Amino acid sequence: MSAAPAPVPSLLAVFAHPDDESLVAGGVLAQHAASGARTSVLTTTWAPDSHRAAELGEAVRVLGAGRPRMLGYADARVPESAPGAPRFLDVPLDEAVGRLVGHLRDFRPDIVVTHDAYGGLTGHPDHVHTHRTTLLAVHAAGLEHHAPESGPPWQPRALYLATHPHSGVGDLGPLLTRVGKAVRSVPEEHVTAAVDVRPWLERKWSAILAHRSEVERPRPLPGALSRLPAEDRDRIIATEYFTRLDARPDGGPEGGPERRRARLEA
Repeated sequence: MSAAPAPVPSLLAVFAHPDDESLVAGGVLAQHAASGARTSVLTTTWAPDSHRAAELGEAVRVLGAGRPRMLGYADARVPESAPGAPRFLDVPLDEAVGRLVGHLRDFRPDIVVTHDAYGGLTGHPDHVHTHRTTLLAVHAAGLEHHAPESGPPWQPRALYLATHPHSGVGDLGPLLTRVGKAVRSVPEEHVTAAVDVRPWLERKWSAILAHRSEVERPRPLPGALSRLPAEDRDRIIATEYFTRLDARPDGGPEGGPERRRARLEA
């Protein structure tokens, strides 16, 4: 008798802005949800009563990622994103880490996905700060004496950083430079998993389109993608790249030449 397949690990995506989740991890979010895994998205900026929060709610519904979780801080470049709230960049680090720890212990994910140390290809400061804060929170969440008021400790098994190898930039690089954005990619050996998300491409693209206010503008990536021929657009968003960091203290090395994966593994 063959062994039953291992359950698909639960996944929490932590990103800076509404639309980041759909652009860089929409495929794996849809994939994990379609496989019956618990999935959720936590966004560090924009107020829960803003128009972009409403768009985020529609996007995560399309992806099957439950209700949005939002910290509600202001975008570094858009103060009106959260009137009366501080910029995420200006919040004391202990406060931001503590709030993320609370969400990690509440959702109890096997896998956490966030931005890489560059903050993705464009290096937005909110992306970079979300990366730093999430790294600290993932480790702190498993410590029993850290923020005991946030609930019992919970240690995710793996942390994946959404990234792009030099070879994976392709048509996306010129698309970004054309609108004045930076392109920061990583060497091939930094990429642990390259996930083919073509089976979930229609759902991923629908989630991107849910961010209507960004689609309507030419400079944000949703808008730039929407102006491409479908074949070119699909080629750009059909693979999602990640660097794995083992989150548990006893985690072993990960990586090597066989980096193409069917999905993210805990």
